Amino acid sequence: MSTATPPEVQKLVTAVSLFENHPKQRCELIKGEIHLMSPAGSEHGWVVMNVAGPVMIFVRDHKLGYTFGAETGFVIERDPDTVRAPDVAFVSAERIKDRPSAQFFPGPPDLAVEVLSPSDTASEVQEKAEAWLNSGCQEVWLIDPRRQTATKLTPSEDSIIQQTVVTLTTSLLPGFSLAVADLFK
Repeated sequence: MSTATPPEVQKLVTAVSLFENHPKQRCELIKGEIHLMSPAGSEHGWVVMNVAGPVMIFVRDHKLGYTFGAETGFVIERDPDTVRAPDVAFVSAERIKDRPSAQFFPGPPDLAVEVLSPSDTASEVQEKAEAWLNSGCQEVWLIDPRRQTATKLTPSEDSIIQQTVVTLTTSLLPGFSLAVADLFK
């Protein structure tokens, strides 16, 4: 009788381990596995700031909560852990009573904004948006610099509602309005 040698088992990384021993490269943790990410191009960074700036100013001026930048990790799944980092995020004041901690945020943002990079595939973007919504994120904005479009995704009882918009608005930020065309000027 011969016995097969079991394949080498790779130890899954936890959110705590990633935070404490993070690689020196940009990455996300997906179901316990580190996924390296290359730096974004200049167009991507420019569009991110064109979204982040107005959102941050509105949130701060109306004392609605906190706005987070692209390097902020959100733990959206446990056992195995998933830590994602949207390009822009908003968390309401009701969910953060004190200053944010030094650790990854424990849970999803209320709003996640993803600016597509030239290397992103449609399936990767859809998967990431669904991961945000399935983890409890209330709304996702997908900004496509190549097409100069914005798509708003929200969860419903049994599906995801996807809507291309010309103006970014949300009930999460009552009174906020940003023309999509202004993101590319």
